[in-house]
Amino acid sequence: MPITKKRPTIRQRRFARTLRDLRRAAGLKHADAAEALACNESKLTRLENAQSGIRLVDLRVLLDLYGVTDPDERVKIEAMARDASKKGWWTRYESAVDSAYAAYVALESDASEIYNVETSLIPGLLQTPAYTEAAVRLQAPEASAEAIETQVAVRKERREVLRRATPLQFWVILAESVLYHEVGGREVMKEQLEFLIEASKETNIELQILRRESPLNACLFGPYVIMSFPDPVESDIAYTESTRGALYYDEAPDVEAFIKLFRRLNAAAENVDKSRTLIARALTRDGVK
Repeated sequence: MPITKKRPTIRQRRFARTLRDLRRAAGLKHADAAEALACNESKLTRLENAQSGIRLVDLRVLLDLYGVTDPDERVKIEAMARDASKKGWWTRYESAVDSAYAAYVALESDASEIYNVETSLIPGLLQTPAYTEAAVRLQAPEASAEAIETQVAVRKERREVLRRATPLQFWVILAESVLYHEVGGREVMKEQLEFLIEASKETNIELQILRRESPLNACLFGPYVIMSFPDPVESDIAYTESTRGALYYDEAPDVEAFIKLFRRLNAAAENVDKSRTLIARALTRDGVK
């Protein structure tokens, strides 16, 4: 299987971590596993860093070497290997969207909970198609009609995580000023704000507005996302972006810093009902409705 050049999915990282833990539990080194597979140690390093896949025959050799004899456990690990290699829906757009964006969507698809702070735009998961189109045109004025259409299609498919059998739990803190940014003009914003009000009524979405007067606005250095995953062995990930690119943080102290700020913002922002009132106020301001 070829080396994975993009950021590994959660499934790939979970499988890689499982193999690493099994090797360590068996008291073996990379050299021991490499000898059993008749390969270079670098192959084992890539495998345990989720940077390459593994053939079933090689996996079974490693399970024998690591002393995994329980048939049920072997079946489970083999199933993890198959799941890790499955392609998600977003791979259909890999040639049309930025690889960093595709990597983010892959993580988002695997997440069970997302905490999102937005300072300039409506979160992607809550954008209407018209708003997305307008935002893309503003951010990338050179984008072709086809590229814009692709971005709108990807946003639409991303929203399925909110409607799946076990829906994503989505917490959003939105700076109030975002409600007044006329992205796409007033008609587009009218539709977008009406959509936000309806979305805020969903049981798996908690939308809070941080008032413009709140001193906590001084702590908003930019948008960020915290992702949590269903498997307890997977650590949380924090994500930030700017015009210079995207950054991921998965070390516990770094993620905890983002979590602490989210807690402060959560306490300072209006509750869901009052936030809905603020959205309605922005919607009914002079000339919008």
